[in-house]
Amino acid sequence: MKVAILTSGFFPVIDGVTITVFNRVQRLSQRGHQVLLLCPDYSATATIYPDWQKYVGEILPGVTVTPLASSPFMGLEFDRNVTKTAYPQLLDALAQFQPDIIHVDEPERLQLGFDKIPAVDFAKHYSTACVSFLHTNFIEYLEDYFALPALIIRGMQFISKRIVARIYNAYGATLISSPITYQKAIQMGIKNAIQAELLGVNLAQFDPQLKSADFFAHHYNIPDLDPPDPRVKLLFLGRLTPDKGWTFALTAFSQIARSAQYQTLLSQIALVIAGDGSMQTEIAQAFSTLPLTVHFLGRIAPNAVPTLLLHSDIHITTSEKETKGLTVLEAFAAGVPVLAPAAGGVIDTIESGQTGFLYQPRNWQDFAAKLQSLVENPQLRQRMGQTAQAHATNYDWDTAVDRLLNLWQQQIERQQGAPVPHKQ
Repeated sequence: MKVAILTSGFFPVIDGVTITVFNRVQRLSQRGHQVLLLCPDYSATATIYPDWQKYVGEILPGVTVTPLASSPFMGLEFDRNVTKTAYPQLLDALAQFQPDIIHVDEPERLQLGFDKIPAVDFAKHYSTACVSFLHTNFIEYLEDYFALPALIIRGMQFISKRIVARIYNAYGATLISSPITYQKAIQMGIKNAIQAELLGVNLAQFDPQLKSADFFAHHYNIPDLDPPDPRVKLLFLGRLTPDKGWTFALTAFSQIARSAQYQTLLSQIALVIAGDGSMQTEIAQAFSTLPLTVHFLGRIAPNAVPTLLLHSDIHITTSEKETKGLTVLEAFAAGVPVLAPAAGGVIDTIESGQTGFLYQPRNWQDFAAKLQSLVENPQLRQRMGQTAQAHATNYDWDTAVDRLLNLWQQQIERQQGAPVPHKQ
């Protein structure tokens, strides 16, 4: 199968979308498919990502990455989006490749750059199957990035929903991995939504035998976190940006520090924060005023995530806007319980009280109470971790990509009206 993947992001940027795309193309390469991957050009971020050139050209057998002209996304220098001038380049690349199917990740974000719905005109002209993938709840991000009255934000969201629905409905299908997000898409007016488990984890990378007594000293020069340190290690893994719930996280830990009820809790934990982003300075300054040990690891490579999780005790996410929560699945694979808000796609994944805890969104008291239960009860953490690890076996990248190939095959047959050989 010849597959053109147009994505809003790729390595060297690290987030749920880019990790998903890489795992997808890696398995497509292993199965012998031809892939043209089109993404924003990251050459302008060389001072931030000096290894950007590793992800251009033929990065895997049969997988070629073609960068498209880009500019900073939402003013963030570390992230990029395509530009209007890149659209002719996109069309030329597709015309030369002549794909069997075009797969577009986050078309609403790409549309902002191209100023048109991506690749639909090409697909219609060449009668090519073309699908989209809904990864991110961008509409919900408006309240995080715009300091406007709630009434105006709601108005913007109402208008945005109609625009986003129109974009996704232009494709043959909109693929969604989360049942919760699928329901939101239907309510938004997306009529071609298909829900399937299309995300996964590399289970073999989460081998307990990779644990070592000097892990933090050896890899991050933080020997204080290695045994016999008794503190419970809380891992935050992801972008340090407003949409990840950092405002609530800072408020919650500040309230815990002031509360007599939790006066010993902060001394029992150490926060490990892996990621970078626009809020890093603000987060560091806020935590520096609290009686709390905090270590910033910065941006880490995807292949470093499994061992980091294996050496952590609890994974925390305060984001209320995840469509699925890839880091939650990775924590499960490592046997680590998760503390997260009862909001967004993580509800589909976390069984509160069994694989972690879901706290009431924006309720610091509930957050603190459930954090304390996990911190002070190692047997509970172990039991939850074992249950989570068993649950993670349902999420394997090989199986997820096979499901995706079957969905693509159905769209190709629907478009052409006849079966096309499925190359394994």
